[in-house]
Amino acid sequence: MVTDHRKLPRRRGEALNSAIFQATLDELAEGGYAQLTMERVAERARASKASLYRRWPTRIALVMAAVYHTLPDLVSVPDTGSLREDLLAVLRRSSAALAGPAGEAMRGLLSEVLRDESVARTFRENSQGASRKLMAEIARRAVERGEIDPAAVTPRRLDSGQALIRQYFLFHGPPIPDRLIVDVVDEVMVPLLVSAGPASRP
Repeated sequence: MVTDHRKLPRRRGEALNSAIFQATLDELAEGGYAQLTMERVAERARASKASLYRRWPTRIALVMAAVYHTLPDLVSVPDTGSLREDLLAVLRRSSAALAGPAGEAMRGLLSEVLRDESVARTFRENSQGASRKLMAEIARRAVERGEIDPAAVTPRRLDSGQALIRQYFLFHGPPIPDRLIVDVVDEVMVPLLVSAGPASRP
């Protein structure tokens, strides 16, 4: 049966977005990225297709928004009091997210990106740089604590840990071994971020 959306309670803003994101993730979990359609998401979310297309004009834009919605955000970045422990906490949470529907979406998105330049362009336009923002917040706190020098904080250094985790995931799939996460933090991220020497103290 096709839902008559005109008879459903009106939802707006974050309530509607959350319902659509959850429906997207549920569709990914059940049928994978290849089977996901805007029509199926709208039906599952009990929303109109028009409400989806107004917000996300393409499937790739919708899936990316749903994936970012599941990832840790700046509000929930752990503050353990230690650069190393903060990095471990964020990479572990990102790895856990990749083990679910977000990981399935990422695999599907990247397969499309490799085949179609227009999709690659949409992917770049919708990329929110969420991972870098998380790492930048962790680095900011470490600078304030005097653990690292501000000169050591560069975009490439901030991206290094998540890039290595994603690379492992794409070639090997989940789960991502915790030993790998520890090695990435201890052998790559911490050395890179402290390489400019200790921060000068007043």
